[in-house]
Amino acid sequence: MRWPGLVRPLRRPAMALLWSGLALSSVGDQAYAVAFTWIAVEAFGAAAGWLAAMGPLVVLLTLAFGGRLADGWAPLRAMLGADLARAVALLGVVAAWEAGGGPSPSALLTAVAVLGAGQAVFRPALQSVIPALVPDPAALPAANALLDATERIARLLGPALVGALVLVLPIRHMLTVDAATYLASAAALLAIQRRARLPAARPASPGNLLASMLHGVRAVRRHRLLGYVLAASSPLNGAWYAVFFLIMPLMVARNGLTGPGGSGVAAYGAVISAYGCTNLLANLVIGSRPMPARPGRQIFVGNLCMGIGISALALIEAAGLPKALLLPAYAAIAAFCAVGGPMQDIPVAVLRQTALPRPDIQAAARAFIAANQLGFLLGLVLAPALLGLLPTSFVVALCGVPSLAFGAVGLRRYA
Repeated sequence: MRWPGLVRPLRRPAMALLWSGLALSSVGDQAYAVAFTWIAVEAFGAAAGWLAAMGPLVVLLTLAFGGRLADGWAPLRAMLGADLARAVALLGVVAAWEAGGGPSPSALLTAVAVLGAGQAVFRPALQSVIPALVPDPAALPAANALLDATERIARLLGPALVGALVLVLPIRHMLTVDAATYLASAAALLAIQRRARLPAARPASPGNLLASMLHGVRAVRRHRLLGYVLAASSPLNGAWYAVFFLIMPLMVARNGLTGPGGSGVAAYGAVISAYGCTNLLANLVIGSRPMPARPGRQIFVGNLCMGIGISALALIEAAGLPKALLLPAYAAIAAFCAVGGPMQDIPVAVLRQTALPRPDIQAAARAFIAANQLGFLLGLVLAPALLGLLPTSFVVALCGVPSLAFGAVGLRRYA
């Protein structure tokens, strides 16, 4: 593996600052995700999916109605504002909890909404900043791998951090930790603003709201492979999110699995950490290699890995393994599934940044984020209903179908 090539983008001070800020905030995000999921599941059971579904809904609404407005903002300024707003919202939840002696539903809803809107502003702006900070196209796979690794590292460290901190801190203060990491990311962005003068690439400005909403989709569909991946994004991501962030914690709780200190959230965190280990390793391996000549083959093999892993999880749930074997089995399957993510995410990001005109990058990124969030929303809405009607193993098996189907069709048509 060409490790020097992988870390070369960090030689640029602005890129190093961006990566470090994102790494911290991503760890905080995963601590928040695990803690929030556990809080919601303990309070609402399978109906927690309805609360979590508000996040993707807000992202979609922000992308749809705020896209034209966001295109007029300087990308770094938009990212800074998103970080500060999310930190304030999380601290508001903790303050309301302290004052009321328990989680405030209205404060939780507000935080979910603000975090969703912040994500919808931050991520497209980030995609337009990367090519400006790394002008060499040959270095873009490594740059995207490094930034993508922030989430991979977070899936490894964030849940483990929760498992350790809940032994000494109330679970509500996982939200305080996340707020602190957003403030650290904001400080890094301020430093970049002072150091770097980014070239302005004026985005295309469609004349009306509908045209603005569809502009990114049209830009992506001009590229045959990217168009297919965009079409597959909603079902793939919805099924993945439902399995690992709703069904998995329910299975851990229902089977009475515990981790250090007898904590159920620590057991769930161990599964997500196992996912994070191989997710990060695959990210580093793929990011250290040149862009493949036939990226479709790598993308769709990754889809098949995810589908096979989710199907194996369904078989294990149906088989009724002894309780002592369940947690290791869940962790092993999560680790296998995690290989597929970087196999798709890195080449797709590089294709967006190199195969599309620069003014279209932000709109194209919004299209992918919107497709992903629509999938999350549908997964979180449908999964609770299906779990009330069907055995858990059957619902998990259904979640494996999109990855298997899109991977097989993609290999046949585009690889």
